[in-house]
Amino acid sequence: MIDDVNRTDNPNVSSPEPAEQIEELHEEDATIDIKFEGDSLESTSDAAAADVFVMGEETAGSASAAGAAQSGDYSSTVADLERQVEGLKAQLEDRTGQYMRIAADFENYRKRTSKEKEDLEVQIKGSTVTELLPVVDNFERARSQIKPQTEAEMTIHKSYQSVYKQLVDCLKRLGVSAMRAEGQEFDPNLHEAVMREPTDKQPEGTVLEEFVRGYVLGDRVLRHAMVKVAAPPEPGSASSSSSEDGSAE
Repeated sequence: MIDDVNRTDNPNVSSPEPAEQIEELHEEDATIDIKFEGDSLESTSDAAAADVFVMGEETAGSASAAGAAQSGDYSSTVADLERQVEGLKAQLEDRTGQYMRIAADFENYRKRTSKEKEDLEVQIKGSTVTELLPVVDNFERARSQIKPQTEAEMTIHKSYQSVYKQLVDCLKRLGVSAMRAEGQEFDPNLHEAVMREPTDKQPEGTVLEEFVRGYVLGDRVLRHAMVKVAAPPEPGSASSSSSEDGSAE
């Protein structure tokens, strides 16, 4: 009775369907939903795969382009470094050549200045000694000419001779030595001929007598010795001397 009233009062309310029909509808809905979701998943996966493939191609392309660019940059960098190395080698060779030239110039300068210094020392020493040589000559003349007679004269003679000996010792320490020209062959580098004497007792060019003694300082001549040199005898003098010898016999 109640059911009839409900159906009468609510005409829009549909009558309940059987349970089997409801279950069939549910199964059809489920099938529709599953098919729809499967198609969407497949389409989504295909799109994603396409996107990944495109991205892979783009990545590969960009990677190859980057590799090519990097290879080009590396080659240019190597070329720049090689040019720099060649430039540094050239600079090194140039600096080495300059150093060698400067070292050689300095060595030549050192040798030259050392030689000039030695020559200057010898020159100054020689000039000083040359001024003292007349004093030595006077001492030698006094020793050869003065003949002391008394004890007082002998005392004076010994006193100045001691001074002479001290002066000669100083000259020897400086490297000064006297020439011994008498009896030696005439040498124009050491001797100065002021007289010639014809004689057959000595070979021609022999120093017969030394008037002024010469002195040397090492290899340098301070003063040439003034000497008399033997000359060959004249023909007339030789015949006259032989005739005189025959008459004497």
